[in-house]
Amino acid sequence: MNRNKKRILQLMMGLAAVGMIGYGVYRGEVSIVLNKAINICLECIGLG
Repeated sequence: MNRNKKRILQLMMGLAAVGMIGYGVYRGEVSIVLNKAINICLECIGLG
């Protein structure tokens, strides 16, 4: 693959990722993901 094409593809994928993260933040999913992460960590450590 051409270097320029690869760079453009990387840029497009990066922008798509940032857009999806922004959409998730807009929908208020940050607290949901954080709560799930806390529960998983507590279960693995055995404190919960």
